Amino acid sequence: MKPRRASWWIGVLFAVGSACFVVAPFPGFVELVGSTVDGLVFFVGSIFFTAAATLQFLDSGPLEPRRIDWWSCSVQVVGTLFFNVSTFRALQAGLDTTEYNRLVWRPDALGSICFLVSGCLAYVEVCGWRPRRPRRSPEWWIAAVNLAGCVFFGISAIAGHIVPATGSARDLAAANSTTVLGALCFLAGAILVLRGSPDGYTE
Repeated sequence: MKPRRASWWIGVLFAVGSACFVVAPFPGFVELVGSTVDGLVFFVGSIFFTAAATLQFLDSGPLEPRRIDWWSCSVQVVGTLFFNVSTFRALQAGLDTTEYNRLVWRPDALGSICFLVSGCLAYVEVCGWRPRRPRRSPEWWIAAVNLAGCVFFGISAIAGHIVPATGSARDLAAANSTTVLGALCFLAGAILVLRGSPDGYTE
């Protein structure tokens, strides 16, 4: 049996990336594997996000910039690239507060902003620009849970900012918990994408 739908692969790639971001923030996991492996899990997850977002962009029609979903996919790809940078830089040891904010936190915050913009555009694509009661279609649920995940990632970026006066995160527990919540939302969205591909396999 071979998957024949791009949406199936998009769902799988997003699911794997989301799973990495669910597991990596848990304190018990980093204590078990160490900070280097933990950081590597974050980086691998960001690579899967980029692969999924790129495939989604190509599937949306890369030559159709007038469509809202084109902009949503484009901004999402940029956001995943920022996460590639931030998670890779986080693997480096010995960064002081200023270096960390510049090399790790700033691209992480920019990536979160891109995700939030992308999530809003995707939701508008489904529900339209005018405020109204949304129809609870599968597309609405995918857009809604992904938007919620983008919001949680944004909160995580704010909570994870390193305060120069103390040299520590503003609220590490909140940063970790909202990262997990955001990743769970993305995982739910990926599962909904897979469920929406009933003919994703062929004999």
